[in-house]
Amino acid sequence: MLSTTYGPVLRLPGVARLYLVGFVARIPASMVGVVLTLHVVTSLDRGYAQAGVVAGAVTVGAAIGAPWRGRLVDRLGLRRAVAPSVVVESAVWLTAPHLGYEALIGVAFLAGLFLVPVFSVTRQSLSVLVPFPLQRSAFALDSVCVELTFMLAPVLGVLLATQTSTTTALTVVGSITVLSGLLLMWANPPTRSAVPQQAGAPVQEAARTRVLSPDLAVVLLSALAASFVLIGTDVSLVAALNEVGRTDDVGWMIALWAGGSVVGGLVYGGRKRGLPPLLLVAILGVATVPAAFAPAPLWLALAVVLAGLPCAPALSAINATLVSLVDERRRGEVMGWSGTMSTVGNALGAPVVGAVIDASHPGAGFLAAGVVGGGIAVSGLVVLRVARSRRPAATSPVRAAGELVVPPGEHRTDLPVA
Repeated sequence: MLSTTYGPVLRLPGVARLYLVGFVARIPASMVGVVLTLHVVTSLDRGYAQAGVVAGAVTVGAAIGAPWRGRLVDRLGLRRAVAPSVVVESAVWLTAPHLGYEALIGVAFLAGLFLVPVFSVTRQSLSVLVPFPLQRSAFALDSVCVELTFMLAPVLGVLLATQTSTTTALTVVGSITVLSGLLLMWANPPTRSAVPQQAGAPVQEAARTRVLSPDLAVVLLSALAASFVLIGTDVSLVAALNEVGRTDDVGWMIALWAGGSVVGGLVYGGRKRGLPPLLLVAILGVATVPAAFAPAPLWLALAVVLAGLPCAPALSAINATLVSLVDERRRGEVMGWSGTMSTVGNALGAPVVGAVIDASHPGAGFLAAGVVGGGIAVSGLVVLRVARSRRPAATSPVRAAGELVVPPGEHRTDLPVA
């Protein structure tokens, strides 16, 4: 199945290189959180709450900067948009390892604000390089690559920080960040198709005048809900293992969780038909609930594999639907907003689930993550169904459950030139 499903995707010109560049360029973004935390706690002798403030500064900066940087990619092209990131990130990471705590908060925010937009650019380029019939498989494979990055990069970050020093680790992370920006500029994957946009298509005309549509808002809501579930599961998993004195098992439990996501993503990418993002996020919420009732670490391990299965499918469906709803001249900006909504989901999920755990027990954290995130998704499905029941069917490019349909005779402008 893998060769017949993903072989045609990987054989497309430029796609295999894009996956490789994206995988390498995402490594520093996946390492920076754990390395900053260790640096603040061990080298600066501060608490974990203060370390969270520094990591939060990066997150807030990234949430603010993502749409802006995506808009620059749309307007100026990849190289001109990424060049300022390379310059600023070079200055930030040259000085960050040697700063005090208060100054580190400021430069962490700046690092997030100018973060190299590798996640959004990779997906934006996939929408150009990959024909529409293969895009679901392409985005599923991209989600699998992201999971592999998040499995490997934090481990590398911890090894660097513990085997050398956190100052060295921060310097290495900064250097890789700058090199990633340069690598992306060198590869320069296309973010706009070579086929000129056709004037007069109804969806395209609407996209010129406004970015946000009801369908797009619902997909962005899916990104928020998915992130809420994922960060809530992460927090609950750490709390559950810490409660039974198995903190050392956190690493391999997270690897099992990500492994389930990899399997789910590969299977989903091989399906002939996709599923709506909100439905997949609702399934993700339901799949998280069994972990709340795991009586022992072995059962928890099985439960997190189950919870991981819908992760990559949900994320890949969100990305595939986003690119189908927006004129490609605005996709960078919209991908940036998707990243911002994911950040908001993280910002809401961690404290909400943490508060539930503090008031009850870790199992309640899994339950809260699944119920709240899944509830948001179900509510979105209901709202979407009601809205579409009042809309003439012929005017909507998306079916009632969120599955993209190309209306007869409409030109697909995101297909590469033959």
